[in-house]
Amino acid sequence: MTDSTLPARSQAVARALAAAGVTGEIVVLPDSARTAAEAAAALGCEVGAIANSLVFRCDGAPLLVMTSGAHRVDTDHLATALGTGPITRAGADEVRAATGQAIGGVAPTGHPAPLRTVVDTALERYEVLWAAAGHPHTVVPLTYGELLRVTGGTPTAVTAG
Repeated sequence: MTDSTLPARSQAVARALAAAGVTGEIVVLPDSARTAAEAAAALGCEVGAIANSLVFRCDGAPLLVMTSGAHRVDTDHLATALGTGPITRAGADEVRAATGQAIGGVAPTGHPAPLRTVVDTALERYEVLWAAAGHPHTVVPLTYGELLRVTGGTPTAVTAG
């Protein structure tokens, strides 16, 4: 059952996670976790264990990239790996239209419609990942396998090194 004290966007994420069989509970942080560094500091974990949800434009459609907070997405490398045209960062309005969520709180699931998703293989080395849960103050713990399952994502290295 969804915790009615969560923000509305986080309630939608909680429902999507439950439907996917994810048992981790959404955590409400006292301060914003808009960046991987803020989230890692609040949670007491490595910044690499933060699964950033970044939305890009790729071949005329949104592309969700779940990447480790320890590095930046190399869009040229990623386009080559995926065999696509150029990949560019989506604007705030495009992010909200694609996910129903604001930058800084974009969850891996709970979107109005499924998104093509790439999951950074660098995240696989962490036992527990933390992803935003629909609001800048909410996060949820996931395993790498759960992240792949809830996103339907393709495991891909998002940097050249």
